[in-house]
Amino acid sequence: MTDMNENPLAILPELLLAASAVLGLLLGAWLPRNRQWIVGALAVVACVGGITAAAVAASGPPLTAFGDAYAVDPVTSTSRIVIIGGAVLVLALSASPLHAHPRESEFFVLIQLTALGSLVLAGAQDLLLLAAGYLLASIPAYTLAGFRKDGPGTEAALKYYVIGALLGVLMLTGITILYATGRATAYPALGAALRDAPEVLVATGTIGLLAGILFKAGAAPAHFWVPDAVQGSSPPVAALLTTLPKIGALAALFRLGDVVLSGSTLPWPALISVIAAVSMSLGNLAAFFQQDVKRLLAYSTISQVGYLLMPVAMAGRSDLAQEALLFYAAAYAVTNLGAFAVVCALPRALSVDDYRGLARQRPLLAVSLVICLLGLVGTPPTAVFVGKLEAFSAAFDGDYAWLAVLAAVNTVASLFYYLRWIMPALSRGTGNKLRGGDRGARGAAYTATAVSIGLGLAGGPVLAVLDGPLAT
Repeated sequence: MTDMNENPLAILPELLLAASAVLGLLLGAWLPRNRQWIVGALAVVACVGGITAAAVAASGPPLTAFGDAYAVDPVTSTSRIVIIGGAVLVLALSASPLHAHPRESEFFVLIQLTALGSLVLAGAQDLLLLAAGYLLASIPAYTLAGFRKDGPGTEAALKYYVIGALLGVLMLTGITILYATGRATAYPALGAALRDAPEVLVATGTIGLLAGILFKAGAAPAHFWVPDAVQGSSPPVAALLTTLPKIGALAALFRLGDVVLSGSTLPWPALISVIAAVSMSLGNLAAFFQQDVKRLLAYSTISQVGYLLMPVAMAGRSDLAQEALLFYAAAYAVTNLGAFAVVCALPRALSVDDYRGLARQRPLLAVSLVICLLGLVGTPPTAVFVGKLEAFSAAFDGDYAWLAVLAAVNTVASLFYYLRWIMPALSRGTGNKLRGGDRGARGAAYTATAVSIGLGLAGGPVLAVLDGPLAT
């Protein structure tokens, strides 16, 4: 049995982000332009407090809050730490480019709201709260994509919004069908009702529901927005779009599979396995000949979500699935943010050829880039290596060996396009586009690189604390 309470302290990390966002809007209304950084500093303080509160909650037993609509368990706690920690890195990446910008405070507030929506997705245990989390994670992100108000940014925001609105409607339609079928929106009651429900209704509702969540995760076939939105956005926004909402969506998918659909007539493992296979293969194939570094990382993130969906497919089928997903999600987040931090540190270098001579001009930044890119491949001792190993083990344990073999083949293939970026960076050259740069972004890149390696070396102890029952 889990404890159920209505104590607002159960959602303290979410409350801190919400309060900071509201206070940031009020402060931004009267602070002078050169003092808008105070809103960013307030956001960092709220994030640090949120991480601390999440760590404290993680040490306690699983519980539900507010009519069992929100769960606080290992999935929620880990997602909180990863998402809020990622928000801190994005805030650091944004500080210098947005300094004294007339809408600097609004930018920091939008980051917090996007992170808050991602947290709601991760902890939601009710279909209505899941829909609210989807909207909260989406609407601020649309604004961030077009924040610069230039041509590429406007196009990015428009494509992101149109696809998000369409798939959001499909998601609400799926929620309506599932509610009509199971007569409940709370996960435990809905899961029990769907076990004997008509297979056609369950399948139709689930596919509609998946449309919205896969959109937030950036998985096929809801991935079409990713390359254009990432390429047209500013680098800090691109880092956010490919990380924070993805973690929340994957946690939501895992909870749905484990609590609601694992005992239904729907073949959940087969469905998610096919989506995972298509995502990793399509993302890798499309990334092979990309020259724009942001577009390359965009297709890389599509392939990465394919690997991350492997433990999601094994929800309720393998005991290794939960710890594999949570560790891999943390590993991917920090490594992906590290790669984008290098891009933010060199804003004039737009293509892989622009990085020629990076090792000679900025050796530490080159080391960070190499470690993060090879880390995304899954090279030891980085954290992604441990995450992929756990994901492969979960697939084998769930009797989906073919998926693990396909993922291994895709992993080897992905090395090609990462090397296409690494080789120019390690070659000789004196590119003018490598001069200048953002010190804050360089610091974020070094920090993310160190965390990726440290998390990989501490894989055993970290995996041990990620296991535990879900709150129901």
